Amino acid sequence: MFKILVVEDDKDLNRSVCSFLNNSGYKAIGCLDAESAYDELYKTTFDCIVSDIMMPRIDGFELAKTVRSLNHDIPILFMSARDDFASKQRGFRLGIDDYMTKPIDLDELCLRIGALLRRSRIASSHRLEIGGFVMDADERSAAFNGEEIALTAREFDLLYKLLSYPKKTFTRTQLMDEFWDVDTQASTRTVDVYMTKLRAKLSQCDAFEIQTVHGLGYKAVIK
Repeated sequence: MFKILVVEDDKDLNRSVCSFLNNSGYKAIGCLDAESAYDELYKTTFDCIVSDIMMPRIDGFELAKTVRSLNHDIPILFMSARDDFASKQRGFRLGIDDYMTKPIDLDELCLRIGALLRRSRIASSHRLEIGGFVMDADERSAAFNGEEIALTAREFDLLYKLLSYPKKTFTRTQLMDEFWDVDTQASTRTVDVYMTKLRAKLSQCDAFEIQTVHGLGYKAVIK
C-alpha cells in the first residue's frame, strides 16, 4: 500500500483529502504544518507528498526545497489557492511534479497521484540503487555486485532508512523510536551494536559509508 503525506493547515480539507485517499487504496497521513511533516518524513518512508503552499511559519515552497535536498525522487504535488503563474513557476523550479488549484476535485487528485507514482516508477518497485548496491523493499533483499547480503529485518530497515536520506543524521533515539518496540528494555547503545554488524556485512561495499556523527547518531554518505 502506497503511503501519501498530506500537508495542509486547513483541518477540514486535510481530513477530507486523507479520508478520500484512504478509501481509494492509499494510506494517507495528514500534517497541519511543515514541522510535523518533517517529523513524519524522518519516521516513515512515503511514496508521494501532497502539500499546500500557504502555511504558517514554513510554507510549501520551503518544504519542497528541503525535501528535494534529501530526496530527488519522491513525487510532490502542490494544491493551492494561488493560481498565479509565478507561484507555479517557483514550485516547478524547486522540483515539484504537479500543481492543482483549489478547490480540489478529489477524484482528479487521486488520478494525478496515481500518474505520479507510475511516472516515478515507485508503483512497480521500492528499490534503492547506489553503485553496485541494490536494496529491494518489496522483496526485503540486499545485494552488492549481484551477491546477496544476508540482513536481519531490523538491519534491513535501519540501512534502508539511512540510505533513503543520505547525509541526514538520525539520532540513536530516533532510530530506537522507529525500529524498536516502545516497551523494549534495550538502550540506545543497541543501535551502535547494529551499526557495527551492518558495517561488517557491508565491508566489501564501496558505494557508500555509514558514518558515526559523534554525540548524535548515524548517517549514510554516498561516495
